[in-house]
Amino acid sequence: MNNPKSVIKNIDIDSRVATCHLPTEYGDFKMHVFQDAISGKESVALTMGNFTDEEAVLCRVHSECLTGDIFHSLRCDCGPQLNESMKLIALKKRGVLIYLRQEGRGIGLLNKVNAYALQEKGADTVEANEILGFDSDLRDYAEAKLWLNYLGITSIKLLTNNPAKIDALKSFGFQVERTALHVGNTAQNTGYLSIKRAKMGHFHN
Repeated sequence: MNNPKSVIKNIDIDSRVATCHLPTEYGDFKMHVFQDAISGKESVALTMGNFTDEEAVLCRVHSECLTGDIFHSLRCDCGPQLNESMKLIALKKRGVLIYLRQEGRGIGLLNKVNAYALQEKGADTVEANEILGFDSDLRDYAEAKLWLNYLGITSIKLLTNNPAKIDALKSFGFQVERTALHVGNTAQNTGYLSIKRAKMGHFHN
C-alpha cells in the first residue's frame, strides 16, 4: 500500500489522492481522484498499463460536460469523445484519461444552461459566452500538468482537436503529438462544431 504522505508529496502538499480499480465496459482501469485541500476541487485520472518506459502515452484531457457525458446530449460531441477515448486506451491497454471538473468550458453548469438558452435565440456558442460576460474558453489545464507529473509521464499522444489544449500542455514542458478525435457528429451539433473550427481554431481532420 502506498504511504499517503508520500503520495501527497509527489503531487502537491495541499492535495490528496485516492486510488481504486474501476472495471468498465471497455476494460479495467485504475481510478485516481485528486482533491485540492484548499479549494476542495476534485479531478480524476483513469489509467491503464504502466508508464515506466519513454514511449509516448495515449492521453485524453477531458473537461467535464454533464449534459454530454451523462445525459448523452446531441448538442455537443463531448460524450462520444469521452467514450471513444476510453475505448482507444483500452484497445492499446495503455494510456491515461484526465477528467477535469470545469463544466461549460469553465463557466459552470448554470451559466452553460444560460448560454444554451441564448443559443436557442440565435447566438452561437462563442457569442453566448460573450453575452454572459465570459471569454469563449476559460479552461485551465494546470491540473492535467499535476496528473502527468504524478504519473511520471513526459511524452503524450493527445486525443484532441483543440490546438489551445496542445499549446497549453507543450507550455508545461510535455512532448505532445496529436491524435485526431472526430466522433459524435450529429444533425443537432453541426453548427456548434462549425463554430469551434471557425472561431476557436479546432482542427478539421
